[in-house]
Amino acid sequence: MRHREFHRSDRVGWLRAAVLGANDGLISTSSLVVGVAAAHQGQGAVVAAGVAGLVAGALSMAAGEYVSVSSQADAEAADLARERRELATSPEYERAELAGIYVDRGLTPDLAKQVADQLTAHDALGAHARDELGLLETTRARPIQAAVASAAAFAAGAAPPLALAMMFPMDALTRFVMGGSLVLLAVLGAVAARLGGASMMAGAARVVFWGAVAMAGTSLVGRLFGAQGAS
Repeated sequence: MRHREFHRSDRVGWLRAAVLGANDGLISTSSLVVGVAAAHQGQGAVVAAGVAGLVAGALSMAAGEYVSVSSQADAEAADLARERRELATSPEYERAELAGIYVDRGLTPDLAKQVADQLTAHDALGAHARDELGLLETTRARPIQAAVASAAAFAAGAAPPLALAMMFPMDALTRFVMGGSLVLLAVLGAVAARLGGASMMAGAARVVFWGAVAMAGTSLVGRLFGAQGAS
């Protein structure tokens, strides 16, 4: 009987991308809003900066992921094309190479040869892609999917601090944006850690720490430029 076991490593790829995008959107947008607000600009300027940061960040994430994953896809396609040529020109050598991989993994030579023969008859290219190149269907490069997912994750993370900047007056804006963003970062870090099987407290603490550092840094920059503008 077949059964599917639950493995946390199955979700490492999409979990990393989603957490990275949402964290980036939340930290960068809240830091941008806090920095512009600290420079004593009007609320319109703060909101405009937040919207611009959301759009620019989402598009930047999409472009970066698309270029990066496209390069990975090109490399995978080149490796598969080479394997396809080798299977066509040297099938026996490729079959022996596959058997050697299974021997290295602990099978006896006779059993390794039988496995290599059966897998070659079933799907030779798939066997070499999986066992020689390490290419799995679940981890194959998908540039468009990666670009859309990264942009969506960034936008989802950037939306809360932008909404807070629109809701609260300037005299309370910084406090609410910083406080709300840190709470959301703690929740996001804890959830990501829980899904990955790590300590929720540690996951929340490290994300909150770096978020606080980023917002404190941009607030300081905003105050310095605001003071220079006032003088």
